Amino acid sequence: MRLARPIALLLAGLLATLPTLRAAAAPYPERPVRLIVPSAAGGAADFFSRILMVPLGQALGQPIVIENKAGASGTIGAGMVAKAPPDGLTLLMAQSTSVAIAPHLYRKVGYDTLTDFAPVSLVALVPNILVVHPQVPVTSVKELIALARSQPRTLNFASAGSGAPSHLAGEMFNGMAGVQMVHVAYKGAGPAVNALLANEVQMMFAPIVAVLPHVKAGRLRAIALTSAQPSASVPGLPTIAQAGLPGYEISSWFGLFAPAGTPRDIVDRLQKETALIVRSPEIRERFALEGAEAVGDSPAEFSAFVRTEYARFEKLVKDAGIALE
Repeated sequence: MRLARPIALLLAGLLATLPTLRAAAAPYPERPVRLIVPSAAGGAADFFSRILMVPLGQALGQPIVIENKAGASGTIGAGMVAKAPPDGLTLLMAQSTSVAIAPHLYRKVGYDTLTDFAPVSLVALVPNILVVHPQVPVTSVKELIALARSQPRTLNFASAGSGAPSHLAGEMFNGMAGVQMVHVAYKGAGPAVNALLANEVQMMFAPIVAVLPHVKAGRLRAIALTSAQPSASVPGLPTIAQAGLPGYEISSWFGLFAPAGTPRDIVDRLQKETALIVRSPEIRERFALEGAEAVGDSPAEFSAFVRTEYARFEKLVKDAGIALE
């Protein structure tokens, strides 16, 4: 009889812990995963997300549900993920704009890139291509620099918006080449390319996919790539660094993030499945058609990359004197 009460208490305690034990043992993910895309449907981040969503959902055993949360250079969507529970059920397909550039453009973005996210994997690198209107009398980087130096503040370059990678690519070119080309911002890459085709501006550091058809049709002239390495999408075209401006390199990039504090085993599983997908021949080929390089690196490698890019863009934005409200 003396043992009855202790045994009863022990049983009660074990029963009370069963829900916790069940939760702890539940396989990840136990329900659909939200993938926040911090830009509108149809953009590059949306493109990469929709290629990834089906095979990643199949690998995880739960569907991936994409939610487009555009606005403020991607900071609205990124902020949602930064504040989400760290359970691996809310992820971010970030672009370089939202996590490496915007924090230096705006006074407040609502998150700290270096502490509020758990980097999972770099998905893709997307270089821009320097193109000029055919009426601009240059065919190389060296000729463009010479022309820009002879005519300060005469040549204009278009961008998809102030602070966009296409803007920063031009500002980096200005600084490294010692020229003064004038920036003209448009509301998106599409309007910027149309302005270039109409010769309203003379050049653009444009996404490959946005201008390659015009290059092939002779409506624009390709000068060089902004990436560190040549691209199979435009065989024979040199990089800006190779063609006369050593050290020049800037690319847009897209990567998968989870909220900070997400368990390591979840981050590692997400990275493993993502890498297997983006490194597959089929996906590599689909990326290449858009001028993109598939990556799929480790969380540690991606974290180091993000820190390097964050610091690089901080200096670039400061040196160019760019500031948005």
